[in-house]
Amino acid sequence: MKLPENLTQKLAVRKQNNALRQLTDINALIDFTSNDYIGFSKSAAIFNKTHQYLLDTQKIQNGATGSRLISGNHSLYQITETFIAQFHESEAALIFNSGYDANVGFFGSVPQRNDVILYDELSHASIRDGILMSNAKSYKFNHNDFEDLERLILKYQRAVIPSGVEGEAAILNSIYIVTESVFSMDGDCPNLEELVVLSEKYNCYLVIDEAHALGVFGEKGEGLVQFLGLHNRIFARVMTFGKGLGCHGAAVLGSEELKEYLVNFARSFIYTTGLSPHSVATIFIAYQQLVVEKEIIEKLRGNIVCFNQEKKLLGLQPMFVRSKSAIQSAIIPGNENAKAVAEKMQEKGFDVKAILSPTVPEGQERLRFCIHSYNTHEEITGVLTLLSSFVF
Repeated sequence: MKLPENLTQKLAVRKQNNALRQLTDINALIDFTSNDYIGFSKSAAIFNKTHQYLLDTQKIQNGATGSRLISGNHSLYQITETFIAQFHESEAALIFNSGYDANVGFFGSVPQRNDVILYDELSHASIRDGILMSNAKSYKFNHNDFEDLERLILKYQRAVIPSGVEGEAAILNSIYIVTESVFSMDGDCPNLEELVVLSEKYNCYLVIDEAHALGVFGEKGEGLVQFLGLHNRIFARVMTFGKGLGCHGAAVLGSEELKEYLVNFARSFIYTTGLSPHSVATIFIAYQQLVVEKEIIEKLRGNIVCFNQEKKLLGLQPMFVRSKSAIQSAIIPGNENAKAVAEKMQEKGFDVKAILSPTVPEGQERLRFCIHSYNTHEEITGVLTLLSSFVF
């Protein structure tokens, strides 16, 4: 059957705006585009250790066979969740099938009808989708602007009288503050110390998505929150494994009570087939590898410093969003302009992708450079020199 006319028109608009998304093949270009920050997705050590671990534990099984609440909760889940919780100095960890599932499951179930969610305006789509599933009210605050956030807290913090209760039984509604430790498109970081103080001042529940911090920040790549020593002052963290850990899945970190609640009410956890033993074993081995791969994490940090120094020397700093993370974004307004520069760089052997509107706001189109431990200083200098030749 043909596509409905209204859907065909939406595709036509995308094509007209030069914003049509398309699947591309893996290439052999120099990688400045993947989220594989420390090269774990290509690690032969992790691959081989995972295979051997499955053989040693006699987990010769291709699939989970059902949801974790029915038949899919194989023993590797408990082993891996315990290790993750200890690694992140958290009371408990609950594995979800992806970062998207974790955010949708958390925000779709935890905030309740009388609650309020205050989220950074640049929060990831998975956070926004989870919020849409919630019965709570939600309001965005200006990016990394905690004065604006405090204004909203004062505006929406109010007394709630539970149904059927009389007298002085009113309670304050719960307010959930949501942000990311490293933003996926800009690569910048909020002032987490200031944010924690603000959330404590008003008894808010702070939730931090650490998708792009795992494997990047901290002595063992444990993430920015833990690196700053703030992990015991935050309600929940979401750790995603498809970036720095190089595999698949995610975990929500928090209290044992939070874990129990999510097991009972998070629909993206309850109503989906669990990860296979191989997927969970890969997560377990990758976390163990973080402990022994400190040199790779240091190499990544050195490359981030090198990238920032080179863009300054070449006069490119004004076009870049300020970032000390592995994500560096050069603003090139206009979908056609950003795509044209990206294609020229790919022709010269560098895999750099353009991020177009509507993924980012119109006028904020960009080239998004991802730095890796395996990039050489020569590659970093080369890609930035090439960018300089195209934009000046």
